[in-house]
Formats: sequence, C-alpha cells, structure tokens
Amino acid sequence: MAEAADFQGTSPSPAHRWLRRAGALLAGAPLLAGLFQLSAATPAQAASSGTVSVSLDSLSPGVPTDGDTVTVSGTVTNKGKQPVTGAHVGLRVGPQLSTRSAIDSTALHSDGLQASAGAEVGGKYTEKFPRLAPGVAEHFSISVPVDKLDLGTGGVYELGVALSGHTATQPWDQMLGIQRTFLPWQPDEADPKTKTTYLWPLLSTVHVTAKTGAGEQQTPVFRNDDLAKDLAPGGRLARMVALGKDLDVTWVMDPDLLASVDAMTRGYRVQGPHGTTTAGTHQAVAKQWLADLQKAVADKEVVALPFADPDLASLAHTGTSVTGSLSHLKDATDVGATTVKTVLHVTPSTDFAWPVDGAVDPSIVKVATSAGADKVIARSDSLRETAGLSYTPSAARPIGGGTTAVVADAGLSTAFQGDLTKAGSSTLAVQEFLAQSLELNLQTGKQRNIVVAPQRMPSASQAQAMAQALKELQDGNWSQSQDLGAAAKAKPDAGATTRVPSTSAYPSSLRRQELPRSAFEQSGRTQDKLDTFQAILSKESRVVTPFGRAMNREMSTSWRGRPTQADSFRTGVESWLDELTDQVKLINKSETKLSGRSATIPVTVQNNLVQGVDHLVLRVTSTMPTRLKIGGKAYSEQPVEVSGGHSQSVKFTTSANANGRATVIAQLYTQDGQEYGAPVTFDVKVTEVTPTVMLVIGGGVLLLVLAGFRMYTQRKRAAARQAEEDGPDAAGDGPDGPENPEGPGDRPQEESDAHSRAEDPEQPSDPTPDTAPESTDPSGTGERVDR
Repeated sequence: MAEAADFQGTSPSPAHRWLRRAGALLAGAPLLAGLFQLSAATPAQAASSGTVSVSLDSLSPGVPTDGDTVTVSGTVTNKGKQPVTGAHVGLRVGPQLSTRSAIDSTALHSDGLQASAGAEVGGKYTEKFPRLAPGVAEHFSISVPVDKLDLGTGGVYELGVALSGHTATQPWDQMLGIQRTFLPWQPDEADPKTKTTYLWPLLSTVHVTAKTGAGEQQTPVFRNDDLAKDLAPGGRLARMVALGKDLDVTWVMDPDLLASVDAMTRGYRVQGPHGTTTAGTHQAVAKQWLADLQKAVADKEVVALPFADPDLASLAHTGTSVTGSLSHLKDATDVGATTVKTVLHVTPSTDFAWPVDGAVDPSIVKVATSAGADKVIARSDSLRETAGLSYTPSAARPIGGGTTAVVADAGLSTAFQGDLTKAGSSTLAVQEFLAQSLELNLQTGKQRNIVVAPQRMPSASQAQAMAQALKELQDGNWSQSQDLGAAAKAKPDAGATTRVPSTSAYPSSLRRQELPRSAFEQSGRTQDKLDTFQAILSKESRVVTPFGRAMNREMSTSWRGRPTQADSFRTGVESWLDELTDQVKLINKSETKLSGRSATIPVTVQNNLVQGVDHLVLRVTSTMPTRLKIGGKAYSEQPVEVSGGHSQSVKFTTSANANGRATVIAQLYTQDGQEYGAPVTFDVKVTEVTPTVMLVIGGGVLLLVLAGFRMYTQRKRAAARQAEEDGPDAAGDGPDGPENPEGPGDRPQEESDAHSRAEDPEQPSDPTPDTAPESTDPSGTGERVDR
C-alpha cells in the first residue's frame, strides 16, 4: 500500500523505503525462524537414530534395594563411517516417572537423543573407549552402588546408558548414542501390596490326526514330529515347564497337549508323504516331560481350557449359525477336565473361558458360558474403562447373567511379545514390566487384584523373559502372588466398567483370522457321517473317540493365521472317515439269470474293518414288481451282521411272473432308516418255462407212447399168425384133426391171442416204455442262482 501511494515514475521516499524493508523483515521473520529451526532440528533428527548403537544386555538387580550395587552391561557399536574417539559409557539417572503413560512414552523413544537424559553419574562409574572403529561392537560393564544414583522416594526412575565422544566432523564431546530403561525403586515394603495373578499358559498347536492303528492299542498318527522338538531339553514346552516350576503362577492348559504327549509315551507314528507313516522314536522325551510337569503343578492351581482350546470368537460370530457346532464345546469341556485329571493327577478348574487376546463382545460371552464356564478372561483393551478412574481397577467385575469378567491388564499382558531372542530386547521388556507393576501399585492406597494373561504360546525366549520378570517381582516389595480363582472372587471396584463392548467394536484384525463358515459346515458334515458310521459298529468307541477329538481340534484357536493348514486338517479328517466308511460295502453283482418261477438270489456284504458290524439292514428292491417280486413283494429286508475282515452272503427268495429283464437295487440301511454306503444295481433275466412250451412237450411224449403201443400190437399179431401156420404139422392125425371143427386149432384169432397172453403174459419181445408217466406233483422251487 505504501508502494501504491507513490507516484509512478518517481523514486520512493526514504520513509517509504524504510517501511518496506521493515515490512520485509517482519514478513520474513517467521520464515527465517522456521529455517533456523529446521537447520537446528536436522542434526538432532539425524542423530536420533544414534551414530552409536547402545545395547543394554543386562541390569542386575532389576529391582535394587538399599545397599545393593547395580551392574549394567552391554555393547556399543559404531554405526557411522568415521571412527569415534575419546568415547566413554556412563549412566544417567532421569526424572521419576509418575504415570504409566509416561513409562509408555519413554519406552517408545528409548534411544532418542532429543529428550533429556538426566545427569551423568560420572567419575569412576564409567567405561572409556579411546577409539571406536566403524562397525565394531565393544562390550562394557559398569557397576555402581545404588546410593550413588541419588534416587529419591520410592517410584520408577528413568535410567539411561549413554555413549559420548568425538567424531572427525564434530570434534567436541557429545552424546552419540543412548539406551533408556527403567529402574524400579521401592526400598521399603509397600502398604498395601498389589495382589498379582500371572497365568502360565501351556498350549500348543494341533499335532494328532484322526487316524489310528488297527491294533487294540490304536496307535495314534501325528501330523509331524514337531512336538518332540518342543518337549526336548531346550525346546519351548520344556522351557515353559522348567521355568514355571519355581514360580507362583496359575497354570492354564490345553488338555489336547497333555493327551498328545501321553499318547507319545505309549508309541506313535508320524504321517509321511502319500499316506505313508513311520514309527515315532521320542517316547522317552515325552515321558520325561510329563514327569517334570507332574512335579511342577503339584499343589498349584491348574485351569483346564476346553479340549483343543476352541476358538470362542469364531464359534460366536460364525459357528452358531451352523447346526451342531456348539455341541462340540460342551463335549470339549467335559473331556478336557477328565484328560487333565487322568494325565496330571490333579483336579483342574473348568470355570474359566479365555477368548483370544481377551477380546469380548456379547456373543462371545454367551458362547463362552454356554458350556458351563461362568468366568471369562477378558483384557483391559477390550473391556475399557469409561468412568475416568485415576487408577487401574481390580480384575474381577460382574457383567450380568451370573458371569464374572476377569479383566487382565493389557499393558502387563503384552509386555513380552515380539522378538526377545536378543539380550538387549529381553532386558528392556523385563524392566518395563517391573516399572509398570510398581507404578500401578503407587496409583492409589487401595489394594487391588491384578491379572496378567500373556500370549497363548510364548516362545522360549519370551518365556525366559517372563520368568525373569516374575522372579524379580515376587522378590520385590510391592506385589504378592495370588491364584486366578481368588482374583475372580475378589470384591470388584465400584467404579470399574461392567459394560461388555458391542459386536461392532470387536477388533477387525482378530475377525479376519477367524474360522470361516465353511469350516463349521465341513465339521457338521463330518459329524453327520460319523453318526451314521458309529451306529453300525460293535465297538463304536474305537472310532467315536479319535474322530470326536479330531473335530474338537478342527475348531482350535491355534489355526488363527494358518487357514491353509486348517483346511488341510479338516479335509484329512473327513477323507479318513470316508475311507473307513467305505470298508463296509456291498459287492457288485453281474446280471443274474432266473430259470423257473422262483429262485434264491444272494447279495454279499463285505466288512474290511477290524471290528464287526451289526445293526445294519439290507434291502433288496425290484424296480418291476409286476415281473419280479422279492420275497413276494416289491422289496425285502434282512438284518446283517458281519465279523471284522469277513464277508457274508444274504439270500433273498424271488418269484417271476413274466419273462424278461428286471432291475434290482440292493441298499444297506442303518436301523434308524439312514442309507449306508452306495447302492448296488444289477439285472435279473427271467427265462420261465411257459404253458405253450409245456403243451408241445406233452404232445411229443403222447406220440411216443402211441408209437410204442402200435409196435407192441403188431408184434403180437405177427406171432399169432406164425403159430397158426405151424399148428397141423406139429399136431398129427388125432381125433381132433381137421375133421373136428371144435378142435383147438380152430379157435378164433381173438381167443387164441387171449389164450396166448393168459399163458404167457410177459413176452421177451415186448418193448420197455422210455418215458415215465406225467407227474402231478407241484414243481420245485427252481434252481439256485449263484454268480
């Protein structure tokens, strides 16, 4: 505007020039300030990653008390391209952290150089490095009496381990790397102490298939031999038992794991390619692990989850829409308690349900309590506090319907996730857990009951860190151990939330890992087939038990994140059941010929199972009963019972009414009318002898009889004439010669023939009849028809 006020073509006045310059300076001031801030921030941001990496590998003791000496050790590594000279590592005690969120923030930026790091203890409590070459790691260890740390009142303090030194481009002393951690300081006994319940989960993935051997022992077949690796010394499950036996924890177990290991002790086989199996060889490892576990849980609280740890959220969100899915949960609960008691000789609690990650909604709570549990282990990042409490409330709170939610603390429960194989990561996790626990105790003067529910299957390194933290906690002055059952019965905080979050609030990341509807449909289909199969077996437990447990395993929480393996397992169970079912079947028949009005037709039932089958009915049906009847009607049924490894022919009487071909269908049924197996269809060709044919045959026989009679009479007449011609010569001149007309030679021919027959009724020349008189007896049942 000043510039516009000047006349064109004239020079600006001095006053105007001064105003313009001042305005330009004022306008550019923010920009310059931003540039200065950017230039100042850029080195700090570049340094935030740390020119030197500091790894804090151990801090002992993790919870110091008066008179202790704190020892910190680790490594420093120059990540830059230039050597660092005149370097030293020192300890820096930061401010006391008064909230749990402050601990979270510090842990999030534990290696940042921007934030204050506190004053260095200095003096002789440092370790010097004249030169740090690029890429080279150097070990350090610093021990300092706790009273030199100048700690104040009880609480959580930030403890930094920092390296300072020079570089060629920045030849002055500066902090080049730092690692912050926490130092819980509670020299006196806290009053009151926090009652802490720590769940020690003993779960695994699915290992056993539905297949078993044919012998009396029914040798189980394992998917692979990975379980043996976990049970062996140094393996994940071996470490869990070895570490847990010295801790005050509540053991939470999947009975399927116990059943699998117990099966290994008696011999097992391992599934190979193309349906082959090989003998398992780790029976001794399994026996030793079980023996160690039995000692570890003696006099400890044991919680048994339903068999195979079914995915409660998947059941609630998807499985309930498939008929029969929930029935498996009740069965898994009952079997789980029995398994734990049988294998470990302890009576477990089955009152607790544990949805994955403690995430709940109304449908999950409903399903979780449907099998008898009245307590649900939730987590505070699901059942969030809404009343604005200034402290963490006790775990137990009623959520309606007689159900208690035991809400585990999310921060403590997730403290040991991630990769803890490196000592530096493990140490930081342990110290942060201890810091959070102490800070929780300092929130209020009220005693509270806190539950910690870690991930279901900690790795060996995670378990090691958990055990180290628990040992430090149980030796500390602010916490005391408590069983899960006692925590669930504790009086709830009046201000704690009791409202279960809605189904829409369920985490989408967890929902994406759930079992699909098709999984429950396939399990339902397998159950229907099993129901039909077991109805015909003489020893149904040999099949019902392994397949029942296999279908429990199909719903396991351990399938999350492994959809391909889950689908393969379900398909394997169903296929094996189909294969066994097909071992009882009808033998195919070719066309059968029926010659006569009636005959017996055999139908063969084959049983290739080891055990016998009964309660079967074989029905044979004629599709053309006007031509062929079975047992006098359209179909006939007979009960079937076949021993193991045998076949049996069942005979049916048939009757024909007309010639021709009739189709017959043979089908097996269970006693309740369910079809069993595939039908067998065959044709019966009827070739009955008709009345016309019988008339022709009868006429032929009559002609033969008449011909024979004619020949007989002709011979007799010929013989009579011959006797008449030879008569006079043979008689002589007696008084009865020709002159006497009454003599014997004058008999009429008929009398002579009759006299001859009377004197010689059977002549040698008489022909013997070659046909028997027609029988008036009814015809027989016809010939037997065999294949």
